[in-house]
Amino acid sequence: MKTILNVIWLVLSGFWLFLAYLAAGVLLCITIIGIPFGIASFRIGAYALWPFGRTTTERRDAGAPSCIGNVLWLVLAGWWLAMAHVVTGVLLCVTIIGIPFGIANFKLIPVSLLPLGREIVPTDEPFSSRW
Repeated sequence: MKTILNVIWLVLSGFWLFLAYLAAGVLLCITIIGIPFGIASFRIGAYALWPFGRTTTERRDAGAPSCIGNVLWLVLAGWWLAMAHVVTGVLLCVTIIGIPFGIANFKLIPVSLLPLGREIVPTDEPFSSRW
């Protein structure tokens, strides 16, 4: 079932969201300071491309640097990536078949706003293997 949902997601919104994250990652990697943010963008882009069967959890070892990084991320790329999820989610919710995918888009907004200090894990294993 996860595969079917992921294929439909890929066609309806996953590919375009992935391209947005890819563009943000490339732009952020232009400077040396932006490389960690670019890597985070690539990681979340892969999650946005194929989200069903995976979830995000908080990393307990993330501290003040990830908090500061999230503020910078929000200013640099987070707000417009979150807007892409809002617009895509609203457009998908217009159709009956798209409602679950629109809701999935809305669930990705917190990750797109504040990605640092979170990790993506399979839903079979909701806790990090480090804990």
